[in-house]
Amino acid sequence: MAVFQPGQFQQDAGTPDVQGREFAWTDADFDRVQTLIYQRAGISLHDGKHAMVYSRLSRRLRDTGHQSFKAYLSWLENNDGPEWQEFVNALTTNLTSFFREHHHFEIFNELLKSNRSHGAWRVWCSAASTGEEPYSILMTAIEALGANPQLKLMASDIDSKVLATAAQGVYRHENLKNVSESQFQKFFLRGKAGNSGMVRIKPELQRLVEFIMVNLVRDDWPFREPFDVVFCRNVMIYFDAPTQRKVLERIHRVMVPGGLLFVGHAENFSESRDLFVLKGKTVYERR
Repeated sequence: MAVFQPGQFQQDAGTPDVQGREFAWTDADFDRVQTLIYQRAGISLHDGKHAMVYSRLSRRLRDTGHQSFKAYLSWLENNDGPEWQEFVNALTTNLTSFFREHHHFEIFNELLKSNRSHGAWRVWCSAASTGEEPYSILMTAIEALGANPQLKLMASDIDSKVLATAAQGVYRHENLKNVSESQFQKFFLRGKAGNSGMVRIKPELQRLVEFIMVNLVRDDWPFREPFDVVFCRNVMIYFDAPTQRKVLERIHRVMVPGGLLFVGHAENFSESRDLFVLKGKTVYERR
């Protein structure tokens, strides 16, 4: 698939491109997509994402029977049905792995071990994707606190399809490269016969997590009790500064004072020192 850089789409709005594509694709179409995904999910698509957006949304045109982006987007704007979720699913990125940014799990492990008298822990993984991150959190918790940890994990995402995969807890064995042999023996079941090459998270791990859909830019977060720890990693990079601030304020409201917020390696919230203070490498403490 060709990759286009900003400035390579210079045709007048409304003029189909001449790239030999299945569907006409214009700057005006891209601008509408930018506006709609920002309004719906807070995601800021930069101008270099033309090719990605075309590729992913073309599938939605085929599935819904539309012959042009203009028709599809007009239909979307005038209907509040399930296609909105498909639209969001198509444009969200779900890059993840077990124990990604491993130093976070070392810090989390130490936090749990050094506060054994804490009582029940409440943890939120706000970008669960296909489940590798929440299950990494739970493996760390069991290693720190024992087989029956006093911990409840809420794991959310805006993408309904990846949440369904996460709830199943089934993965290719080859994707467990950051999982140690002892962790594999303790927390996974090996697939047999037709499931050879696949693994499944053990039920005792799955029972500790609840998967729910949460849109970080909406006001309808369903939480009633504050969290001790929040993982919000590699999400804010898709938001502009005002949206980042708004989400950070909401996260601040659903955390206990002194709670820890883990963020992605490319994320820096030094402009929000009134909410969070840096405590380590991409780890913040709630003021």
